[in-house]
Amino acid sequence: MNDTSSQSAQQHQLILDAAGEGIYGLDPSGQATFANAAAIEMLGWNRNDLAGARLHDLHHHSHADGTNYPRDECPIYAALQDGEVHRVAHEVFWHSDGHCIPVEYTSTPMIEDGEIRGAVVVFRDISERLRHQHERDMAFKEIEQLTQALELERDYLRDELNTHANFGDILGDSQALTRTLAQIDAVADTSATALILGESGVGKELIARAIHTKSQRANQPLVKVNCASIPNELFESEFFGHIKGAFTGAHRDRVGRLQLAHQGTLFLDEVGEIPLALQGKLLRALQEQEFERVGEDKTVRVDVRVIAATNRDLEAEIRAGRFREDLFYRLSVFPINVPPLRERVADIGPLALHFIELHATQLRRPTPTLSRGQLQRLVDHDWPGNIRELKNVLERAVILSQGQKLALDLAFGPHDSSTTPNVQSQTIDNGIQDDKILSERDLKSIEASNIARALRLAGGKVSGHGGAAELLGIKASTLSYRIKNYGIDT
Repeated sequence: MNDTSSQSAQQHQLILDAAGEGIYGLDPSGQATFANAAAIEMLGWNRNDLAGARLHDLHHHSHADGTNYPRDECPIYAALQDGEVHRVAHEVFWHSDGHCIPVEYTSTPMIEDGEIRGAVVVFRDISERLRHQHERDMAFKEIEQLTQALELERDYLRDELNTHANFGDILGDSQALTRTLAQIDAVADTSATALILGESGVGKELIARAIHTKSQRANQPLVKVNCASIPNELFESEFFGHIKGAFTGAHRDRVGRLQLAHQGTLFLDEVGEIPLALQGKLLRALQEQEFERVGEDKTVRVDVRVIAATNRDLEAEIRAGRFREDLFYRLSVFPINVPPLRERVADIGPLALHFIELHATQLRRPTPTLSRGQLQRLVDHDWPGNIRELKNVLERAVILSQGQKLALDLAFGPHDSSTTPNVQSQTIDNGIQDDKILSERDLKSIEASNIARALRLAGGKVSGHGGAAELLGIKASTLSYRIKNYGIDT
């Protein structure tokens, strides 16, 4: 080679080495003829290794997962066969130390006088780009999950606000309620699972919220699941979530209730309504504190405190084969019995005044007054629907009221069995009439005096024909409880 050719070759090599992309030259048989400095630096092979070697066999022999990449499928060599430019953006080259590098490359044929004289391969390392793309995809996915979680939490917050507006705080200081509040204080600051038992309408959700509020998780979400309202086919999706395309109608990823309650409290309302076939899946998730979203193999781990509630006798359900015994023991670490309203007669007055004022405010009406006779009628009623029934009756009464008089008779209706004792009508109206305010002690005194009067008229007889219970129009068991509660001698 003369000096001019040598200088030209050196000049060409300098140009190639100045390029930021890796560049290879191939002869018509596919053997390497040259490589620039970037190619050497990116892949670790030296020029002696490359000279006369087949590039595919050297660093393009397998896919990223290690599976074989047949030479006859290699786009690098395809340019030598068909004379077309081949661009690839999703393969890997293998470094001399054995690790693979994601690359994009172009194999361009060199054609002279209509003949393919070789090819030039230009490639670049796209590891950094893929890393940024992966981080961006993960960020978008996290944003989507957070958006879904915020949407669900927004719905839960709405439910909580509605519940708070409907039932207010836990009101009353009866002996039965005091025992329940003591149980709340005892368990709230622990991580124990609580099972709230009580009739429909007693305020089990308020008890669950009180436990959560007094716990160390108070600043984290309280997520409610109404187990009775979830269709069987959507149970797993509702509890555990799903990924897009997991089933017909799964148009996007969904965060499940368990994941939403992470580091907070999961409230399983009406847990006795969960179908037997689905109880095992819930038990496993609660025990292990982990689950898989529907359509996804990845395990999600959570830290969730569980509170359950039911109006069913779960032990009877176990005997009937409708509830799993192991799930019952998992949920009933600390059972809390919420007393029915008929066992909280001392609380009926404060609750009634609260609901009357609440509904009047919501309806933008003057607050009606509650007379002594009306209070006695409320006290004498059995309240099978408990606080929910009391709330509904008083809401109807406020709606039907004209001016300051509470239309309680119309709210109860003509078929109500409660009676109104013959006592002097005197209003209980937060001081509206005669500037007279009746304290809680006054309300209890009125009730106790009326019971004592009925007992005297009945000659001390509690139940049966002519007994005090019949005179008061209440059940004998309810009257016996009130006599004991007030310490009345019979």
